[in-house]
Amino acid sequence: MPFSAWRGKLQVVNFWATWCPPCREEMPAFSRLAEKYRDRGVQFVGISIDNADNVRRYLQEEKIAYPLLIGGSDAIQLSADLGNGAQAMPFTVIFSPDGKIVERKLGTYKEEELEAILLARLR
Repeated sequence: MPFSAWRGKLQVVNFWATWCPPCREEMPAFSRLAEKYRDRGVQFVGISIDNADNVRRYLQEEKIAYPLLIGGSDAIQLSADLGNGAQAMPFTVIFSPDGKIVERKLGTYKEEELEAILLARLR
């Protein structure tokens, strides 16, 4: 699904991998927030820097409430282009409904911290 399908929504794009413990740690909170704010125009998207088989296995263990895309090595470059100079994970970028970057974070988001950002942007 192209990102243009989510244009007009507040997008939370998270770069992650199955082998990244902090990534896996924040995903349940992302799922809760994705479900809570879906009807208010918020779209979460995970871009995995991993292979499809690993992601499929992970999805059998965990229920994730938002689309997970397989980015592979291209995703590393994309995250760098979006400001992830360290090319580390997790890395999250929040885009306004018109496609501008409004927040970027290298490292995990606490659920309350991310929810406060979403609420401020939805006002």
